[in-house]
Amino acid sequence: MKRREFITLLGGAAAGWPLAAHAQQAVIPVVGLLRTTPAAPFTALVAALGQGLGDEGFVEGRNVALEQRYADNQLDRLPVLAADLVRRQVSVIVGNVGAVDAARAVTTTIPIVFVTGEDPVKTGLVASLNRPEANLTGVTFFGGSTLNAKQLELLREIVPSATVFAVLGDVNYPPFEAQLPDAEVAGRALGRRIVVVKVSSEREFEGAFARIMQAGAGALLVSGSPFFTSQRRALVALAARHAIPAIYDQRDCVVDGGLISYSASFTGAYRQAGAYVGKILKGAKPAELPVLQPTTFELVLNLKTAKALGLDVPPTLLARADEVIE
Repeated sequence: MKRREFITLLGGAAAGWPLAAHAQQAVIPVVGLLRTTPAAPFTALVAALGQGLGDEGFVEGRNVALEQRYADNQLDRLPVLAADLVRRQVSVIVGNVGAVDAARAVTTTIPIVFVTGEDPVKTGLVASLNRPEANLTGVTFFGGSTLNAKQLELLREIVPSATVFAVLGDVNYPPFEAQLPDAEVAGRALGRRIVVVKVSSEREFEGAFARIMQAGAGALLVSGSPFFTSQRRALVALAARHAIPAIYDQRDCVVDGGLISYSASFTGAYRQAGAYVGKILKGAKPAELPVLQPTTFELVLNLKTAKALGLDVPPTLLARADEVIE
């Protein structure tokens, strides 16, 4: 190579060095979102996660990226999806309870932020709410069996004539079995007989509602689970078809035509999770971030559905509602 050509080549390479260094500096952190559910019913959660990140100064596409993985209610897919996020070298993984179990099975170093409706100490996610330890922290939002007891009280208030309450449960969601004894005790304390019907897939919904009606149930508690939330429109439609008053754990169920819901804010929990992710990206360690718990619960009523069911909503219940859909 001639000396002039070598100098030209060297100069061109040197000119490219600042650009390469800038490109390396511009690499942005990647957040992995892993859920047991399909994506479609949960776009609001992704938006809420983004809001939480924004609260800490992170904006997707500008200084943070988001990789989403959904198991479409096929739980056996979770280990592969979790391993894929680890190979992607994401900075943080966010997930619901089943997804988090898969994530922590494949990494002990990547920070994990969970969002769960259960007690994370009882389910073994963390050793302590105040000091989570290891690489996990997160948000718990439903209130577990205490929430079920309150939901049954609300059912009695809105359907006082019902002497039999049905509880619909997801057999693939372990916390349901853990909460069930307390729900049955709460039902007996209210002077109501509890009929428990369990399903494992959407194909069993029709038969489940048939059994609920055959048992003479006058009201229904649809227990919380990610699977049920992803199938909320089908469940709301079946409750309407069978004209049975039902209470849910998600506001969206009432927006879609359900009668009543009572829970902490689902989207609010994901916004809190997003803020925790932002703090971790800034250098905080999961063990330093205590598990967040709900401070307020939302009662939502659909008066149009109540009218269709022939129910007179007590004024005291209306006065306590945080949102009334007409």
